[in-house]
Amino acid sequence: MDMIYILVNIIVFLAFAPLFEGIVRKLTAKVQSRQGPPIVQPYYDLIKLLGKENLVVDNWAFKIAPLFSFAAIVSVICFIPFGYKSNFLTNYADVITVIYLLTMGGVSILLGALSSRNTYAMMGASREMVTMIMVEPVLAMTFFVGAVKVKSLAIDSTIFSVMNTGYSWAVVLMLVLYLMALQAFVGKQPFDIAEAEQEILEGPFIEYSGPNYALFKYAMMLKQMFYAALFVMVFVPFFNTGIYIVNIAVQLVLIALVYVVIALVGATNPRLRIDQAVKYYSVLIILSLGAVGLSVYGI
Repeated sequence: MDMIYILVNIIVFLAFAPLFEGIVRKLTAKVQSRQGPPIVQPYYDLIKLLGKENLVVDNWAFKIAPLFSFAAIVSVICFIPFGYKSNFLTNYADVITVIYLLTMGGVSILLGALSSRNTYAMMGASREMVTMIMVEPVLAMTFFVGAVKVKSLAIDSTIFSVMNTGYSWAVVLMLVLYLMALQAFVGKQPFDIAEAEQEILEGPFIEYSGPNYALFKYAMMLKQMFYAALFVMVFVPFFNTGIYIVNIAVQLVLIALVYVVIALVGATNPRLRIDQAVKYYSVLIILSLGAVGLSVYGI
C-alpha cells in the first residue's frame, strides 16, 4: 500500500504541475490586460522540447545537471505525506534529507550553468547561488518550528505539527514569513532574478535546448507545486477528511488558490534588483530565526 501512496504522489505532481503553471500564466496575462496562452500551454511546451534536438556542450557536468535536478525534486515528492498519508520511505529520511534534496536541485542548476561557460549563464548562476543561500534557511526554519514543537525531525511528524498541536505565535509568524518567501521559493516575479528574460536571456538555462531543457523546466514546475503543497499541508491542515482521495482533491483546490496568489503577486510587482532581494531575504532569515526561538519557548 505504501508504494501506491508514493506512486500517487508522483503521478499527481507530474500531471498537475504544468496545469498550475498554465493557471499562473493565464492569470498574469489577464491582470496585465492580455489574452495570454491557453492554460494547457505548458504541456505543449514540454512536448515540443522533448521532440527537439538536444544540443549539448561537450562536458559531463552539463549533460547530467538536468537529470540531477529532475531526480532531486521527484525524490522529494516521494517523501512528502501528500493526502495526509505517510509512506515507508519516511522511515529512511527526515526533514534534513528533504532540505538536502531541494538544495541539490539548485546545485544542479549551478553545475549546468557554470559548465556551459556562457557569460549570461554564469551571471544567472551567481544570482541563483545568492537566492539559494538566502532562501533555503527560511524553508529550514519552517521545518524546525514544527520539529521543535513535536521534538522530532521525522517528515510526517514535522509536517503534521500544526494539525496535532494547533497554532501558536511561532506558527503564525512562520506562516506569514513562508508567504512572504513564496515568490522566491518558486522563482516568480519579483524574485525571478536568476532567469530575468529581459536582462540575461533565461540566465542559467541559456545554453540548454531540447529534452535537457524540458527536464529543467519540468523540475521547476514540480518545485513550484511542492512549495505550494507544503504550505497547504503544514499551515492549512483543517481539511483532513480522513478519506485519502478526497484529501488529495481538496489539497489540489487549495494548491490552486496558492497559485492564484503567486500569479497576482507576480503580475503586480516589478522585478527586484539582486541587492534589494538580498536585503529582503536577510529580514526573512532574521524573523524566521525569531519564530524558531518562540517555538523553543513554547510561545
